[in-house]
Amino acid sequence: MSEFVPLRIAVLTVSDSRTEATDKSGRLLGERIHAAGHVLYEKRICADDVYELRAIVSRWIADAAPDAVITTGGTGLTGRDITPQALQVLFDRHIDGFGEMFRMLSYADIGTSTLQSRAVAGVAKATFIFCLPGSTGACADGWDRLIAEQLDGRTRPCNLPELLPRLMER
Repeated sequence: MSEFVPLRIAVLTVSDSRTEATDKSGRLLGERIHAAGHVLYEKRICADDVYELRAIVSRWIADAAPDAVITTGGTGLTGRDITPQALQVLFDRHIDGFGEMFRMLSYADIGTSTLQSRAVAGVAKATFIFCLPGSTGACADGWDRLIAEQLDGRTRPCNLPELLPRLMER
């Protein structure tokens, strides 16, 4: 078994109404990241604005310091839910199975309401990006049942950190 290597993970809450005091989902993700032994690179809140969202995540991608970015919020169907379309244009590769797996796991808890989730993931310049819904339950499920295991280099038969050195291959 490989040795655990902590990753640097940024968390971005996408919301017009959340503040540091009321951001339960961002706080939950930060706590889970620390508990897993990873490093919380940065935690921010931004409005549901396509350009502000892209600017923050683009800065993190260009910085090359965070290994992963997790967003919470903005994945629904309303007019203010812009996270997937704002960030998918930044992806070099889509991780299609993430959204499929997320909705499959969510179905057990929320039934057909899971079809309203546009959870997505991808890779941009050697940074993994996961876009989760804004509820604490969705963030807990996304981290506990999908992301945490795949960001642990000891997971077999394969995991995402083992791909990091090869993501920039051409």
